Amino acid sequence: MSREKVKKLKPGRLKKREGRVGYLFVLPWIIGTLLFVIYPLIQSFQYAFYKIKMTPKGRILTPVALKNYLDIWQRDVEFPTALTGYAINTLLAVPVIVVFALIIALLLNSKIRWKGLFRLVFFLPVIIASGPVMGQLAEQGAASIPAMNVTMIYQVLDQYLPGMLAQSITDLFSNMIMILWYSGVQILIFLAAVQKIDTSLYEAAKIDGSSLWEEFWKITLPTIKPMLLLNAVYTVIFLSNNEQNEIIVLIQSAMFDVSRGYGYASAMAWMYAIIVTILVAVVAVLFIVKKDIYEKKAKSFRKMQKRQERALKKTRRKGERYERKNRNKNASLQ
Repeated sequence: MSREKVKKLKPGRLKKREGRVGYLFVLPWIIGTLLFVIYPLIQSFQYAFYKIKMTPKGRILTPVALKNYLDIWQRDVEFPTALTGYAINTLLAVPVIVVFALIIALLLNSKIRWKGLFRLVFFLPVIIASGPVMGQLAEQGAASIPAMNVTMIYQVLDQYLPGMLAQSITDLFSNMIMILWYSGVQILIFLAAVQKIDTSLYEAAKIDGSSLWEEFWKITLPTIKPMLLLNAVYTVIFLSNNEQNEIIVLIQSAMFDVSRGYGYASAMAWMYAIIVTILVAVVAVLFIVKKDIYEKKAKSFRKMQKRQERALKKTRRKGERYERKNRNKNASLQ
């Protein structure tokens, strides 16, 4: 019987083969991204510099340079106002949603009965209250608090705050139910982060006589700080892509308007994308995780240790060279 030779692959070849197989698995996603994300982005960026007219024979593109962008700020009345209102509403809504999600996550992590049912109750609106369902709820007034006198709140705030800020805070109160409905994903993220905290830290804190308030500020909050940034950025992006967003409605209406068309709508979309990017950067700066003072000291101590080790190795090498030189010198003299 002849023995079959087993081919042994070198580690480098095996790694390359596994890499090629991995690319094959990712290839459908890459093709979909190129066709349905990258190509439309490039096309919309080009459309923003044209006046596009739809005819039975096809599209007629007329170059207008920056006219679409200039018309947004010089002639359009609704879009700049909507952008300002969106920016203020987002900066007000993000802290409310993040804080509410953190509170609910801490409550769901406590020792209560029916925790699974409560998690389902808070996450279920994210699944069912989307798209047309949310539109119908908003039209019927189910997404706002009926007993709240919005006009009275606006009159009180208007006496002490600018009109735009007072209106944004009033909208925040009137749409409180809708805002809290969209906090299910953030609650799950915080809940997963809280459950990963080592329970021995809380046990040691209780032995030292710390209260729940101290445990939250000294153990819980520092541990889940990265999730604060994640939830804040996620909330900004979610609010920006919401179908009930006034700016998205304006862009869609401009796209099918004969006097404005696809080119003007593309310019509006790119201006909106720039504003969203700026808001994400602002929120990231506000929620950025700052290094703890003890972590900074530990890092500087490790750097100092590495410098000392390098200096010690350098001194040892000099000593070895000096001893080798003396041995060679003595050997030559003998």
